[in-house]
Amino acid sequence: MMGRALALAGVVAIAPLQCGKPYDPALQKDETPGDALWQLARRFHDSHDEAASRRTLQFLVEQYPASRWATAARDELARGGGDGGA
Repeated sequence: MMGRALALAGVVAIAPLQCGKPYDPALQKDETPGDALWQLARRFHDSHDEAASRRTLQFLVEQYPASRWATAARDELARGGGDGGA
């Protein structure tokens, strides 16, 4: 039992050293579903797959209406973005 306690104490003693790297928010990627869907829609658009871009924007608006990209997606759809308005 004493050996187990010493082993646990050793692990706890080095834990702060394992987590000592400073956090830099500039390096963190924002990976919300809305962000991913907006990026996917842009990739479809850039590769000239306008139908897929429009479907992705519609999905973003329907499933994540509070996303920071929802307004931009609605605007893009209203302008006929994604597939030329078809």
